[in-house]
Amino acid sequence: MNEPHADTPEETVSPKPETPKKPQQVIGVKSPRSRRAKWLPGLLILGAFIVGVGGTILYQQEQVQNDQPITQLAKPKNDGNAVVTKQEADIASVAEKVAPSVVSILTKSQAASFQGVMEQDGAGTGIILSKDGYILTNKHVVAGADTVTVVTSDGTSYDNVKVIGSDPLNDIAFVKIDGVSNLTPAELGDSTSVRIGQSVVAIGNALGQYQNTVTSGIISGLNRSVTAGLESGSSDTETLTDLIQTDASINPGNSGGPLVNLAGQVIGINTAIASDANGIGFVIPISSTKGVIQGVLEHGTVARAYLGVQYLNVTADVAKTYNLPVQSGAYVFNPNGGSAVVSGSPADKAGLKDKDIITQVNDTKIGTAGSVSSLIGQFQPGDTVQLTYIRDGHTATTKVTLGTYKG
Repeated sequence: MNEPHADTPEETVSPKPETPKKPQQVIGVKSPRSRRAKWLPGLLILGAFIVGVGGTILYQQEQVQNDQPITQLAKPKNDGNAVVTKQEADIASVAEKVAPSVVSILTKSQAASFQGVMEQDGAGTGIILSKDGYILTNKHVVAGADTVTVVTSDGTSYDNVKVIGSDPLNDIAFVKIDGVSNLTPAELGDSTSVRIGQSVVAIGNALGQYQNTVTSGIISGLNRSVTAGLESGSSDTETLTDLIQTDASINPGNSGGPLVNLAGQVIGINTAIASDANGIGFVIPISSTKGVIQGVLEHGTVARAYLGVQYLNVTADVAKTYNLPVQSGAYVFNPNGGSAVVSGSPADKAGLKDKDIITQVNDTKIGTAGSVSSLIGQFQPGDTVQLTYIRDGHTATTKVTLGTYKG
């Protein structure tokens, strides 16, 4: 049977800060940088130059001693590597469009150990939301960070970065670069209409050192729920719901980066991987964050819309267990006893009751488009939405003015 969901404090899970320790599922690892990594590429280039010059000298000496013609290797009449397929062109176009809106996020934090206090590095990815420096990333990327550095796609590094805040019910956070006005915002798409089999592209700071790595794949599943561990051997976990599943490669360091459609629109935030499988990554739908994003851009603060119900996502099993007349929706129910409608909440004021089945938010049906929590996440506190629900076999509607979540 599905676990109950809610937009109430009982459902809030706060993951541990991003550290360079190897994660079980949630992405984000130490940026593997070293002094050697900085001078080695230059050494390799110098070595290649020396070999090339030496080769030229030897060739000239050989020409003096031998007038035989140089042997030419046969090449294929048509070089297949020069053929660009439509799919390749689409992916290249997406990467070119989106890359300027993707940044690397580097963090430093203090951590206690048996050797004393040690400085730890972390790395993740972010999505530019505005020209003046607002950036969306994962909460676990910046949680606990003492300093945050943002590196844009052209290599510009910014240290004047502050953490604005995080969503209390989702693994997203916002940082702001001060004093900028010329960044390139990403175009946000609509994750409620994505479909299984749809082609997608993931972009991110893979392994904390390969900036703007591009991988491609498809949407493999919708409405996934996972329990993600933040570090190996730790019992601390975070429950994530309504996730998009993709087989586009997502690697440590990709946390907070965009999953985009072939129109170059962001449809999700890369968040977690299945550590014991290949080609299974999980992504937060972008639509579920739009209400919070809008509030950040307008007011500079993080506020999440609040309905005030506990519910079970209706599946075939849930419908059979509770003898429900529908196969999708949100069953307002608390299996642990007590009311599933928070007293005095917007849902309570709108007249919702226990055992109601919410089937729509405005014109969007609950199901593949998202759960109640995700669909409410598209709005800001103070917005009014219409809920369609079933009570005692009869369909009705009610308008709800959303409140502000108090975590």
